Amino acid sequence: MIGFLIDLDGTLYSGNNPIPQAYEFIALLQQKKLAFLLLTNNSTRLPEEVAAHLHEVSGIQVTPNEIFTSAQATALYIADRQKMATIYCIGEKGLQLTLEAAGHTIISGSTSTAPHFVVQGIDRQFTYEKLEKAVQFIADGAVFINTNPDHLLPSSGRPHPGSGSLAAAIETASQVKPIVIGKPSSTIMNYAIERMGLPAADIWVVGDNIRTDIGGGKLVGCPTALILTGLATAENVQQQIEAAEIEPDLICADLKELADLLKLL
Repeated sequence: MIGFLIDLDGTLYSGNNPIPQAYEFIALLQQKKLAFLLLTNNSTRLPEEVAAHLHEVSGIQVTPNEIFTSAQATALYIADRQKMATIYCIGEKGLQLTLEAAGHTIISGSTSTAPHFVVQGIDRQFTYEKLEKAVQFIADGAVFINTNPDHLLPSSGRPHPGSGSLAAAIETASQVKPIVIGKPSSTIMNYAIERMGLPAADIWVVGDNIRTDIGGGKLVGCPTALILTGLATAENVQQQIEAAEIEPDLICADLKELADLLKLL
């Protein structure tokens, strides 16, 4: 029995546009009853919202339980170290709600006592005041956590700063490196593998980003398949491999080619 950890943006859809063969690939896995989990570094949406977006864009129908976000992995990581932690959260609604659903308490920036953790994801209302408060809390002993290291958000137009860009500002000011949860960190990968209940060697990590998707898979001993439908393309793939010094086990033009190579059809 094999399973799949599959990236979303760039692999199953591109922003608000479908990617060819994505619908057919997920339908094939569902038909064959093969285990899969859709793994995203995006911390802004709840799994229910991710599933709704996937269905709207690509027609793919999955349950929220088949989606695992960096926000969920962050909540698990904190719970493993501190039950009912207090958290100063720089992030959007999906991250805040996920942390609260795990039993943690979100504090406001007006609180004088340092929380257990400063958790930071993408925050499109990021301000100097939030930066200042995060730095003060970290100086007072709060553990600094970054949900994911992506410096840019996937976009069909102009690039937009991602969570990693905000983390860089906090790290520079505080002189403290964050604990990174999202891909390619082994933290989110190991939680996802545990959730699937299969050996890492039997789980294919599938994605378009050689550093996060393929790098994360390699780190935990999973076979990897780079799909040339997003960040990696036929034109730039060799350059990206050389720059990252990461070699995927398979390189596929699309998900149909992956299904062919794995003899799923």
